Amino acid sequence: MANTLLKQIEQGCEALALSLTDEQQLKLQHYVELLAKWNKVYNLTSVRDPKEMVSRHILDSLAILPYLDGDSLLDVGTGAGLPGIPIAIAFPDMAVTLLDTNSKKTRFLQQAKAELGLNNVTVVHARVEEAALPKFAMVTARAFATIEDIIDLTGQHCDEAGSLILMKGVRPDDELASIGKGFKLRDIVTLDVPECDGERHLIRIVKG
Repeated sequence: MANTLLKQIEQGCEALALSLTDEQQLKLQHYVELLAKWNKVYNLTSVRDPKEMVSRHILDSLAILPYLDGDSLLDVGTGAGLPGIPIAIAFPDMAVTLLDTNSKKTRFLQQAKAELGLNNVTVVHARVEEAALPKFAMVTARAFATIEDIIDLTGQHCDEAGSLILMKGVRPDDELASIGKGFKLRDIVTLDVPECDGERHLIRIVKG
């Protein structure tokens, strides 16, 4: 199974035109194996098949890498570490903070951080509106809430030139009208994720 997962990750990176080192790809494989192992007890994700985890979680997360610009990132409602852990593996010089309210999930994240040697990762168990955090260049969220709610809850954590990087399925045109409160739409990127059916969009909202 390990070789199959690694091959799937390699092919996915090639399809996304990403240049990850062999070590980074092995870490992604190890992460999937950890996720599958812990998922049996902790119910971290509804996806049970490791190969499906690669396509629906890993490649989905990696697809946003070309659109990240900054040296610090807060992943709100990270759950099992998505997209935060794949981002931290791909960008070892980026300070990545993983935030979630679920203690089982943050325990898994601490274990994954240790086993994968992710010194650039900080795990925070808290509600986003109550967390005492520094300012970040980027705040990301994956299927976390509506755009308006995300701005309300997370906007305070962006630095002066910060941006919200929001992962959505269907293009959320009805939500885009609610952008305000010191933020403006930068762009909407249609993502083509290998092995994934259905629409994927990345909404980039900048402060200012």
